[in-house]
Amino acid sequence: MTGGRIVSVCLPHFAMERWQRAMERSGNPAPDDVAAVLATDGPHGPVIHATNRAARLAGVTEGARVVDVKPLCPDLRVEYADIAGDRAALDQLVLWMRRWCPWTVADGANGVILDVTGAAHLFGGEAALVVDIEAQLSLLGLTAQLAIAPTWGAAWGLARFGSVRAICGKGEVAQAMAPLPVSALRLDDDTLLLLRRLGLKTIGSLAKIPRLSLTRRFSRVALPSNPLMRLDQAMGKLAEPVSSVAALPPFRAIARLAEPIQDPTPYLPGLCEDLCEQLSAKGMGCRRLGLTVYRSDGEVSVVEVATSSPSRDAGHLHRLFDDKLEQINPGFGFDLITLQAGGVEPVAELQAGLEGDANEDLHLSQLVDRLTARFGARSVTQPVLRDSHMPERAEDWAQALHRNRDMQQVTMRKQAKPLAKIASVGAQNEQAAVLHFPQAQDGSPPQVSGLTTASMPPARADVSTVPPGSAVPVKERPIRLLDRPEEIRVLYAVPEGPPVQFTWRRQTHKMTRYQGPERIAPEWWQDAPGTRLRDYYKIEDQAGRRLWLYREGLHEDGRGGDPRWFVHGMFA
Repeated sequence: MTGGRIVSVCLPHFAMERWQRAMERSGNPAPDDVAAVLATDGPHGPVIHATNRAARLAGVTEGARVVDVKPLCPDLRVEYADIAGDRAALDQLVLWMRRWCPWTVADGANGVILDVTGAAHLFGGEAALVVDIEAQLSLLGLTAQLAIAPTWGAAWGLARFGSVRAICGKGEVAQAMAPLPVSALRLDDDTLLLLRRLGLKTIGSLAKIPRLSLTRRFSRVALPSNPLMRLDQAMGKLAEPVSSVAALPPFRAIARLAEPIQDPTPYLPGLCEDLCEQLSAKGMGCRRLGLTVYRSDGEVSVVEVATSSPSRDAGHLHRLFDDKLEQINPGFGFDLITLQAGGVEPVAELQAGLEGDANEDLHLSQLVDRLTARFGARSVTQPVLRDSHMPERAEDWAQALHRNRDMQQVTMRKQAKPLAKIASVGAQNEQAAVLHFPQAQDGSPPQVSGLTTASMPPARADVSTVPPGSAVPVKERPIRLLDRPEEIRVLYAVPEGPPVQFTWRRQTHKMTRYQGPERIAPEWWQDAPGTRLRDYYKIEDQAGRRLWLYREGLHEDGRGGDPRWFVHGMFA
């Protein structure tokens, strides 16, 4: 038996309560009397991940399919769960709970473990400590179930299946754990089902089984499926230390002033240099900066800026605060100024040239940072590529402040996906730019990455049947794409061919040359049933204008009436 004291904190409704607080902060709080659930994708449809109180009273349980509980609760509100956000929030909560002890660690998806050995007397004893933890978590809007025991396993079981705020002494573990169900041993579902079939429903009945019998049955199974090892951990016969994750050291520059001042601007360059020296010593860069000024009357003001990529350039970070310090109300003056870095990430050292001199050019990321700091994040956007064959979906606009992260993800997807799997059906006589692929030594099919044009990504031809070493055509795209295709009236010689004459924007155009067709089929995974395919043509009219037309549908294709024609873009 170990001599430690472990606190297990169970947050049974952590995901739902976090979502409710997020809705309150957004100004759209969820009504308490409306049943709401958070769902995740399952093999046979959305599965309920978390429920609110109204949903639980209506009989909705976690793990059930949404379609199965809809008849029980027709007005059920379904939102998708943010699993990654919940995990990040729990990690932050683990660090926040180090106010009670220096050793804390996450326990699953909704729990925290604290090793309070030698720390409980600082808060008035174990009973007062448990009450204080529960009260502080309630101020955060979190429901908590707590227990203190000598071991991790015992504290975990008592917090979830024991009495309220259970406190188990050093020699009381076996007695306290005996009436608890075998679910309190942190076993997987298959093992729990097996034990129930054997009639072993409580920990006390399991402990009465001879160890030799349990060893023969479970000696070679993993820890989550081994009731004997889990029982030893709960009783303290098998060590289970709390391996606390070290928190990242805070990067902060502080200026303590002898007398209150009215303007923090003169101290900002020195704070930026001090902070960047700390980041450089650790090989890190920051994505966010927070300037905090403490007024002599007790008020605190914070000014925050952000960067599109990790940076530790003192001059660049200083410029981001231009025209922002005027937002601070000086009051009776400041006597303390701090500059803290957030979103800290590793930054590699790059050498721009053989001479080793610093690159004096203004990087695109720095330009984005300055424009965003002046006009706001929503006012500065850049185009980003999307995985779609449809021209209007192949490009989108996103905030430039986060574009670098999106582009890194797009690049990773391009490198991981062979070009042979990206097929676009087109005509064989299309004249376009070509890329030559050398044959690989092992005879594997060629691959391509990083294809770009001035406006939008070119459609790439099917290379699954192209012999190694041959040329693959890259289909041309217009330099300007209309936000919405504009319908035109056409006259054509044959129904399957391009139009001979068409009317667009009240003007008649006569075709002199054309190229195509290029057929693009609808995307069945997101287009509505019955969506018609498109045949694109690049045409040139009598005035030399080059337009991108497409025919929606075919004659007698069973998906509507006659085909419709649209103008979708213009070429140079």
